Amino acid sequence: MGRCRTVRDGMKKNIYSILRGTFLVSDDSFKNWRVILFICALAIVMIASSHSADKKVHDIARLNNEVKELRSQFYDGRTKLMDLKMESSVVSKMKKRGLESSETPPQKIKVKPKQNELSIGGK
Repeated sequence: MGRCRTVRDGMKKNIYSILRGTFLVSDDSFKNWRVILFICALAIVMIASSHSADKKVHDIARLNNEVKELRSQFYDGRTKLMDLKMESSVVSKMKKRGLESSETPPQKIKVKPKQNELSIGGK
């Protein structure tokens, strides 16, 4: 029972020391200051890391929105291109310019190589 009272008294003494700040000005306070400075440095590093992570999250969100917008523009452009490439669209635009599609189908032109061109090519 006596030991419990001394432990409790020692804890009270430590708590009062912390509240009064005497642990900072005592003879062995150098150890305490080193720990306090180390904890402050760790807190600064943690805050900087948190800010850096938040900045990266915002950048990722901005880039995702930009990707969605560019993808939408791509699909719009592709749809317009498909509409412009349709034969009915081409025919209507050419009629406005005074051109009509030909009634006769195109003919294939075949060119026969000359005899001396074959020997020059080495085939």
